[in-house]
Amino acid sequence: WKTDGCKTDNSSYDKGNREIICNCDHTTPFAVLLISSAHWQILSYISYIGCGLSAFFTHVSLSGALFLLNTTFLLTEWGATLALDWVCVFVAAFMHYSLLCCFTWMAIEALHLYLVLIKVFNTDYKHYLLKLSLAGWIPGIIVGVSLGLKDFKQFYGPTPMTMADTNQTNTCWITDDTYFYSLNLVYFTLTFIFNSGILMAVASSICKMKQVYKSNPKLGPNGKGKSWKDSQRFSSSCRNGLTLLGLTCLMGTTWGLAFMGSGYVNYPILYLFCIFNSAQ
Repeated sequence: WKTDGCKTDNSSYDKGNREIICNCDHTTPFAVLLISSAHWQILSYISYIGCGLSAFFTHVSLSGALFLLNTTFLLTEWGATLALDWVCVFVAAFMHYSLLCCFTWMAIEALHLYLVLIKVFNTDYKHYLLKLSLAGWIPGIIVGVSLGLKDFKQFYGPTPMTMADTNQTNTCWITDDTYFYSLNLVYFTLTFIFNSGILMAVASSICKMKQVYKSNPKLGPNGKGKSWKDSQRFSSSCRNGLTLLGLTCLMGTTWGLAFMGSGYVNYPILYLFCIFNSAQ
């Protein structure tokens, strides 16, 4: 807590009013509401279960980035309890690397989806899969440089997490706030904007296809000129909705919930964030 521009007035407390006044020379209250330890424990269990399930079924994914992120996340609190500092540094750096790789692969998924569903033609690029495979693991350079600067600045290690009831737990993560926000936030924001644009384009394409089916009965489910029944339309709408939901999770746009939960404690957003992204 920074005390710049603020003074503690204990005069009322000393007189028996049990009241402490904080006098500040600025009008904006710079306060952070902390999450309670009970909710922290529940959110941790949700994350552990979701990451465990996702890591187990990750063989159906197109990359191993989520597997690395999920498995390293399960080790963050354990690594912080060890006396060996290098273990916690390794876990934190590896999880950061995995997180950046996940964001990169989400962007690659969106790019591939754009080429397949939107552009369609003239998408035969030389060594396409090789280029994507190499690009997906580039964030290792960023983490490698960060580890190389350990003599100048320690970016990874045990990080305290404080609850509303002043209970504290340590996790292995980024120790420098400036580095954390300047790199992760910018990196994810660019990925989020790009993927959201692709998702909207795909959703628009699906809606246009649906309008074509409605306007031309011959394109109905049986292709013989018969019109769609209400049950078939409902089934089609459900499939389209599930497709968009799956694409939303696949391209990582559910990570955008972090923007809605920053700055204050919003329990519904935190629970949705843990459920969607741990089980991604």
